[in-house]
Order: sequence, then C-alpha cells, then structure tokens
Amino acid sequence: MKNVSKQKRHYEITDILLNHIVTGQPQLVDLLEARGISVTQATISRDLVELGVIRVRIPNVDGQVYALPELPKDRIAPLDHLRRVLGEWVIDIDISGNLIVVRTPPGSAHVVASALDRSNLANVIGTVAGDDTVLIVTKDLEGGVKVAKQLHELARME
Repeated sequence: MKNVSKQKRHYEITDILLNHIVTGQPQLVDLLEARGISVTQATISRDLVELGVIRVRIPNVDGQVYALPELPKDRIAPLDHLRRVLGEWVIDIDISGNLIVVRTPPGSAHVVASALDRSNLANVIGTVAGDDTVLIVTKDLEGGVKVAKQLHELARME
C-alpha cells in the first residue's frame, strides 16, 4: 500500500464513483485499497467534500449512494438544470425578509443547495443545507420575496 497525492486520490475516487455503486466511506476505503492506495476514512471524508460528492437515492439500492454532481463544481449550472432540480426536489418555499427556507425530502437538501450555488442567481449570497432544509440568504433585506418568486416559477409550484 502506498500514499498518493491528493490529485491522484481524487482521480481514483472519481473513477470509482463513476464505475461502482458506493454506499459508504468504509466501502470507498476498501475500493481504494484494492487499487493499492492507503487512506484513512477521515481523509476520504475531506476528499468527498472537496469533490462536491453528493448522496442520492437510486432504485434497487437500500439507503443512499455517493454520486458526483452533474457539473464540475466551478461551472455555473444552466437554468434548465436548476429548473429540473427544483422541480424534482423542492416541497415548499417560505420567506422571512432576506432569508428563504426551502424544504426538500429527507437527505436531498444538498442537491438543491448545490444547484442554487452554481446557478449564480441575482441577489443570492449563498446557501446552507441541512438534511431536508436549505437556507438561502439574499443581499437585500427584503430580497427574499423576489428570489422566492423566481424559485416558485422555476420549480413550477403553484
């Protein structure tokens, strides 16, 4: 077993996630070890965050699996991508001044937050994702109303 550079490790993790169904960090550690790469679970945890890896539910698999985002994390998501994500994952949107609270199914908030962060929506400073809730912060104190309306339209919510 050998230690490798972060770039090489990230490459191998990406390759594994594209070619295997990975349900947990211990499994990913084992798959890397099978490739001759020695790594701790703590390092894997940091790598997954740096790569922007998300957890999703897929048919015929118990629990969630690791997945790479559809777009590289430094690209801006097209509006169609944001529309699709919001349409599929947003349950409710509520506003308080410059704060917007978006509700999603359990385990899905990070998918919505990632799409929002990459969309470069006007007036949005950033997002914070929990398990089933995304907090969106806007620049203007009353900016939540405008952004929430835009999100409702994109999600095709009534």
